[in-house]
Amino acid sequence: MSKIIATLALATLALAACSSTPQREVETRDTPAPVEDRVVGGTSGVTGAAGTGGYLAGDGPGADVPPNLNEIPDAVPKNEPLHRYANRPYVALGKTYTPVTATGKFRERGIASWYGKKFHGQRTSSGEVYDMYAMTAAHPTLPIPSYARVTNTANKQSVVVRVNDRGPFLHDRVIDLSYTAAHKLGIINNGSSEVEIESLAASANAIAKANAVESRPLEKSAPAGSSEASTANMTKTVGGNIYLQLGAFKSQDAAESFMAKMRAELGDIGKQFSVFLKDGLVRVHVGPYASQNEARGSADSLKGKLGFKPMLNLH
Repeated sequence: MSKIIATLALATLALAACSSTPQREVETRDTPAPVEDRVVGGTSGVTGAAGTGGYLAGDGPGADVPPNLNEIPDAVPKNEPLHRYANRPYVALGKTYTPVTATGKFRERGIASWYGKKFHGQRTSSGEVYDMYAMTAAHPTLPIPSYARVTNTANKQSVVVRVNDRGPFLHDRVIDLSYTAAHKLGIINNGSSEVEIESLAASANAIAKANAVESRPLEKSAPAGSSEASTANMTKTVGGNIYLQLGAFKSQDAAESFMAKMRAELGDIGKQFSVFLKDGLVRVHVGPYASQNEARGSADSLKGKLGFKPMLNLH
C-alpha cells in the first residue's frame, strides 16, 4: 500500500510540473557578485581579472570579446506579440513574480548586474538563445519581449535593451544586462551599479533616441554672406548631396523600419527619405537640401518634432 501511495504522489508532482509555465532553471542561476563582494584573485568564490569586473565563479567575459562593443547599436523598440508562456506568474527561489503586460508605464531604480559566458548560447526564458554581445537584458517582471531604457545613475550613460529573459533573483538586483549593454553603461569593471529602468513603447521618438549612434554636433558654418560660405553652399547645391541623418543602424531591416516610422511621424516635409550605407552602418537620411544653411534650418525645425537634432551629412 505504501508503494502505491508513493507512486501516486510522484505522479501528482509530475503532472503539476507539466502544467506550470516553462522556465529556465532560474533557481540555480548565479548573478554577478555585489560591488562590495568583488575580490580579484581572492578566495571568496568571486573571481575576476583586472579590468573585467566582479562575477561569480564560472561566469565572466568571454575569451574573445569583440573589439567594437561601443559601435553595436542599441535595441530598436518595435511592436512584438507577447510570449505565450514567459509572461505567466512564476515562482523563483520561493518568491512569486507576476509579469506586467503593458509597456511604457514602468519605472524602477535599483542595482543592475550583468551575465556572461556561463549562459552564452543557452536558451533564455523567451526560448531565444542568449547572446552576451547583443543588446538584451533579463528582468523579473517586464513583458517578454519588450524594450527598456537603462541609465547608469553615476555617469548618466544610457542604453536601450530588449528584455527576453527572466532574472535576476539574488542580491536584490533589479536587472541583469548583457555583457555589451553593461560595457556601454560603464559597469563592467564594477560588476554592478545603480541604474534607472524605463519601459519603452514602440514609438518613433523612443526609436530615434535609442539608435542615433552618432551624436556629433552640426558643423559650424561660415558667417552668412562671406565668400567661404557662398562658395561652399554653391558647390553643394550643384552636387545635390546635402542630407540630414536621422539615425544609423547595423542592419538594413532596422534602418528601413526606422525610416517607415519617420515617414509616419513627420508626414510630407517636401524631402525624400533614403538609406545610405557608409562605414559599415546603414544610415537613414532625409533630403537633399539646396544648401547647408537650409539643412541646418530644417534640423532646428525637426528637433522640436523628434526630440533630437538630425546631423548634417554630405554624400
